Amino acid sequence: MAHPSQLGLQDAASPVMEELLHFHDHTLMIVFLISTLVLYIIVAMVTTKLTNKNILDSQEIEIVWTILPAIILILIALPSLRILYLMDEINDPHLTIKTMGHQWYWSYEYTDYEDLGFDSYMIPTQDLVPGQFRLLETDHRMVIPVESPVRLLVSADDVLHSWAVPSLGVKLDAVPGRLNQTAFIISRPGVYYGQCSEICGANHSFMPIVIEAVPLEHFENWSSLMLEDA
Repeated sequence: MAHPSQLGLQDAASPVMEELLHFHDHTLMIVFLISTLVLYIIVAMVTTKLTNKNILDSQEIEIVWTILPAIILILIALPSLRILYLMDEINDPHLTIKTMGHQWYWSYEYTDYEDLGFDSYMIPTQDLVPGQFRLLETDHRMVIPVESPVRLLVSADDVLHSWAVPSLGVKLDAVPGRLNQTAFIISRPGVYYGQCSEICGANHSFMPIVIEAVPLEHFENWSSLMLEDA
Protein backbone atom coordinates (compact mmCIF):
# COMPACT_ATOMS: atom_id res chain seq x y z
CA MET A 1 0.00 0.00 0.00
CA ALA A 2 1.02 3.64 -0.22
CA HIS A 3 3.14 5.20 2.52
CA PRO A 4 3.92 8.80 3.57
CA SER A 5 6.19 10.83 1.24
CA GLN A 6 5.97 8.14 -1.44
CA LEU A 7 6.93 9.52 -4.86
CA GLY A 8 6.34 6.52 -7.13
CA LEU A 9 3.45 4.16 -7.69
CA GLN A 10 2.62 1.28 -5.38
CA ASP A 11 4.52 -1.98 -5.77
CA ALA A 12 2.95 -4.20 -8.41
CA ALA A 13 1.10 -7.29 -7.15
CA SER A 14 -0.18 -8.49 -10.54
CA PRO A 15 1.34 -8.99 -14.00
CA VAL A 16 -0.82 -6.20 -15.48
CA MET A 17 0.35 -3.70 -12.86
CA GLU A 18 3.97 -4.66 -13.61
CA GLU A 19 3.34 -3.86 -17.27
CA LEU A 20 1.74 -0.55 -16.30
CA LEU A 21 4.77 0.35 -14.17
CA HIS A 22 7.14 -0.42 -17.06
CA PHE A 23 5.00 1.67 -19.41
CA HIS A 24 4.95 4.53 -16.92
CA ASP A 25 8.75 4.52 -16.68
CA HIS A 26 9.08 4.24 -20.47
CA THR A 27 6.78 7.21 -21.09
CA LEU A 28 8.27 9.26 -18.26
CA MET A 29 11.75 8.92 -19.78
CA ILE A 30 10.46 10.12 -23.16
CA VAL A 31 8.75 13.12 -21.53
CA PHE A 32 11.94 13.89 -19.58
CA LEU A 33 14.07 13.88 -22.74
CA ILE A 34 11.60 16.07 -24.62
CA SER A 35 11.35 18.52 -21.71
CA THR A 36 15.14 18.74 -21.43
CA LEU A 37 15.52 19.41 -25.15
CA VAL A 38 12.79 22.07 -25.20
CA LEU A 39 14.22 23.77 -22.07
CA TYR A 40 17.71 23.83 -23.63
CA ILE A 41 16.37 25.37 -26.85
CA ILE A 42 14.39 28.02 -24.93
CA VAL A 43 17.41 28.98 -22.80
CA ALA A 44 19.70 29.08 -25.84
CA MET A 45 17.29 31.26 -27.84
CA VAL A 46 16.74 33.69 -24.95
CA THR A 47 20.37 34.09 -23.88
CA THR A 48 22.18 34.28 -27.24
CA LYS A 49 22.45 37.48 -29.27
CA LEU A 50 23.28 35.63 -32.47
CA THR A 51 20.73 34.74 -35.15
CA ASN A 52 21.12 31.86 -37.57
CA LYS A 53 19.16 32.43 -40.78
CA ASN A 54 19.22 28.68 -41.52
CA ILE A 55 17.16 28.06 -38.38
CA LEU A 56 14.64 30.80 -39.22
CA ASP A 57 13.85 29.33 -42.64
CA SER A 58 14.89 25.70 -43.10
CA GLN A 59 12.79 22.97 -44.67
CA GLU A 60 15.12 20.28 -43.28
CA ILE A 61 14.40 21.34 -39.70
CA GLU A 62 10.65 21.44 -40.41
CA ILE A 63 10.81 17.90 -41.78
CA VAL A 64 12.69 16.69 -38.71
CA TRP A 65 10.35 18.29 -36.19
CA THR A 66 7.36 16.86 -38.05
CA ILE A 67 8.61 13.28 -38.39
CA LEU A 68 10.29 13.00 -34.97
CA PRO A 69 7.12 13.66 -32.92
CA ALA A 70 5.26 11.11 -35.05
CA ILE A 71 7.91 8.48 -34.25
CA ILE A 72 7.76 9.35 -30.55
CA LEU A 73 3.96 9.00 -30.54
CA ILE A 74 4.29 5.56 -32.15
CA LEU A 75 6.80 4.52 -29.47
CA ILE A 76 4.23 5.50 -26.84
CA ALA A 77 1.11 4.18 -28.60
CA LEU A 78 2.30 0.63 -29.39
CA PRO A 79 3.04 -0.49 -25.79
CA SER A 80 -0.05 1.38 -24.62
CA LEU A 81 -2.31 -0.58 -26.99
CA ARG A 82 -0.60 -3.83 -25.98
CA ILE A 83 -1.37 -3.22 -22.30
CA LEU A 84 -4.93 -2.16 -23.16
CA TYR A 85 -5.58 -5.53 -24.80
CA LEU A 86 -3.85 -7.38 -21.94
CA MET A 87 -6.19 -5.71 -19.45
CA ASP A 88 -9.21 -6.96 -21.42
CA GLU A 89 -7.95 -10.57 -21.58
CA ILE A 90 -10.12 -13.04 -19.66
CA ASN A 91 -8.85 -16.59 -20.15
CA ASP A 92 -10.42 -19.51 -18.27
CA PRO A 93 -10.84 -17.90 -14.82
CA HIS A 94 -10.54 -20.23 -11.82
CA LEU A 95 -12.88 -18.08 -9.74
CA THR A 96 -15.66 -15.59 -10.47
CA ILE A 97 -16.68 -12.95 -7.93
CA LYS A 98 -19.63 -10.60 -8.34
CA THR A 99 -19.17 -7.23 -6.63
CA MET A 100 -22.05 -4.85 -5.97
CA GLY A 101 -21.56 -1.26 -4.89
CA HIS A 102 -24.02 0.23 -2.39
CA GLN A 103 -24.24 3.46 -0.45
CA TRP A 104 -21.81 2.98 1.24
CA TYR A 105 -20.41 -0.52 1.32
CA TRP A 106 -19.48 -3.38 -1.03
CA SER A 107 -21.07 -6.79 -1.25
CA TYR A 108 -19.29 -9.83 -2.68
CA GLU A 109 -20.78 -13.02 -4.08
CA TYR A 110 -18.64 -16.02 -5.03
CA THR A 111 -20.72 -17.30 -7.92
CA ASP A 112 -18.90 -20.65 -8.19
CA TYR A 113 -20.32 -21.59 -4.79
CA GLU A 114 -23.96 -22.14 -3.98
CA ASP A 115 -24.24 -19.81 -0.98
CA LEU A 116 -21.05 -17.83 -0.40
CA GLY A 117 -21.45 -14.07 -0.14
CA PHE A 118 -21.14 -11.25 2.37
CA ASP A 119 -21.26 -7.49 2.82
CA SER A 120 -18.05 -5.56 3.49
CA TYR A 121 -18.34 -2.46 5.71
CA MET A 122 -15.61 -0.11 6.84
CA ILE A 123 -14.52 -0.61 10.45
CA PRO A 124 -15.19 2.61 12.42
CA THR A 125 -12.15 4.37 13.85
CA GLN A 126 -13.14 3.66 17.45
CA ASP A 127 -13.30 -0.10 16.75
CA LEU A 128 -9.85 -0.42 15.17
CA VAL A 129 -7.19 -2.56 16.85
CA PRO A 130 -3.46 -1.66 16.81
CA GLY A 131 -1.96 -2.32 13.38
CA GLN A 132 -5.14 -1.66 11.41
CA PHE A 133 -5.41 1.29 9.03
CA ARG A 134 -7.99 4.03 9.54
CA LEU A 135 -10.57 4.35 6.74
CA LEU A 136 -9.09 1.30 4.97
CA GLU A 137 -10.01 -1.74 7.07
CA THR A 138 -13.23 -3.70 6.54
CA ASP A 139 -15.11 -6.20 8.69
CA HIS A 140 -15.01 -8.79 5.88
CA ARG A 141 -12.13 -9.08 3.43
CA MET A 142 -12.40 -10.42 -0.10
CA VAL A 143 -10.27 -13.58 0.07
CA ILE A 144 -8.85 -15.02 -3.15
CA PRO A 145 -6.14 -17.57 -4.01
CA VAL A 146 -2.77 -16.43 -5.32
CA GLU A 147 -1.57 -17.22 -8.84
CA SER A 148 -5.12 -18.01 -9.94
CA PRO A 149 -7.00 -16.08 -12.64
CA VAL A 150 -9.95 -14.30 -11.03
CA ARG A 151 -12.83 -12.78 -12.98
CA LEU A 152 -14.55 -9.84 -11.32
CA LEU A 153 -18.10 -8.79 -12.23
CA VAL A 154 -18.88 -5.28 -11.01
CA SER A 155 -22.20 -3.47 -10.80
CA ALA A 156 -24.02 -1.07 -8.47
CA ASP A 157 -27.32 -1.11 -6.65
CA ASP A 158 -28.00 2.63 -6.40
CA VAL A 159 -25.52 5.20 -7.81
CA LEU A 160 -22.22 5.16 -9.68
CA HIS A 161 -19.29 3.60 -7.83
CA SER A 162 -15.81 2.54 -8.90
CA TRP A 163 -13.97 -0.56 -7.65
CA ALA A 164 -10.25 0.30 -7.60
CA VAL A 165 -7.18 -1.44 -6.15
CA PRO A 166 -4.00 0.40 -7.27
CA SER A 167 -1.48 -2.36 -6.53
CA LEU A 168 -3.40 -4.72 -8.85
CA GLY A 169 -3.82 -2.19 -11.64
CA VAL A 170 -7.61 -2.59 -11.46
CA LYS A 171 -10.15 0.21 -11.65
CA LEU A 172 -13.64 -0.62 -12.88
CA ASP A 173 -16.80 1.50 -12.81
CA ALA A 174 -19.85 0.09 -11.05
CA VAL A 175 -22.90 1.27 -12.99
CA PRO A 176 -26.50 0.47 -11.95
CA GLY A 177 -28.14 -1.86 -14.44
CA ARG A 178 -24.83 -2.68 -16.15
CA LEU A 179 -22.41 -5.54 -15.50
CA ASN A 180 -18.75 -4.74 -16.16
CA GLN A 181 -16.05 -7.35 -15.92
CA THR A 182 -12.29 -7.57 -15.59
CA ALA A 183 -9.73 -10.18 -14.63
CA PHE A 184 -6.52 -10.22 -12.62
CA ILE A 185 -3.95 -12.57 -11.12
CA ILE A 186 -2.29 -11.81 -7.78
CA SER A 187 1.36 -12.82 -7.85
CA ARG A 188 2.07 -13.18 -4.13
CA PRO A 189 0.23 -13.52 -0.81
CA GLY A 190 -0.62 -10.33 1.01
CA VAL A 191 -3.29 -7.79 1.91
CA TYR A 192 -4.12 -5.17 -0.71
CA TYR A 193 -6.17 -2.03 -0.14
CA GLY A 194 -8.35 0.06 -2.40
CA GLN A 195 -11.24 2.50 -2.23
CA CYS A 196 -14.26 3.60 -4.19
CA SER A 197 -12.95 5.97 -6.86
CA GLU A 198 -16.20 7.56 -8.00
CA ILE A 199 -17.88 10.26 -5.92
CA CYS A 200 -21.04 8.48 -4.79
CA GLY A 201 -22.47 10.60 -2.01
CA ALA A 202 -21.81 11.83 1.51
CA ASN A 203 -19.90 8.74 2.69
CA HIS A 204 -17.95 8.14 -0.52
CA SER A 205 -14.67 8.15 1.44
CA PHE A 206 -15.89 5.41 3.76
CA MET A 207 -16.27 2.36 1.51
CA PRO A 208 -12.81 0.78 1.31
CA ILE A 209 -11.79 -2.43 -0.44
CA VAL A 210 -9.57 -5.04 1.21
CA ILE A 211 -8.28 -8.08 -0.66
CA GLU A 212 -6.48 -10.87 1.15
CA ALA A 213 -4.51 -13.13 -1.19
CA VAL A 214 -3.72 -16.54 0.31
CA PRO A 215 -2.40 -19.88 -0.97
CA LEU A 216 -4.99 -22.14 -2.57
CA GLU A 217 -5.09 -24.53 0.38
CA HIS A 218 -5.86 -21.70 2.80
CA PHE A 219 -8.55 -20.38 0.45
CA GLU A 220 -10.25 -23.78 0.36
CA ASN A 221 -10.23 -23.91 4.18
CA TRP A 222 -11.66 -20.37 4.37
CA SER A 223 -14.41 -21.11 1.85
CA SER A 224 -15.36 -24.31 3.69
CA LEU A 225 -15.68 -22.42 6.99
CA MET A 226 -17.75 -19.68 5.33
CA LEU A 227 -20.11 -22.26 3.81
CA GLU A 228 -20.50 -24.00 7.18
CA ASP A 229 -21.36 -20.69 8.87
CA ALA A 230 -23.90 -19.90 6.14
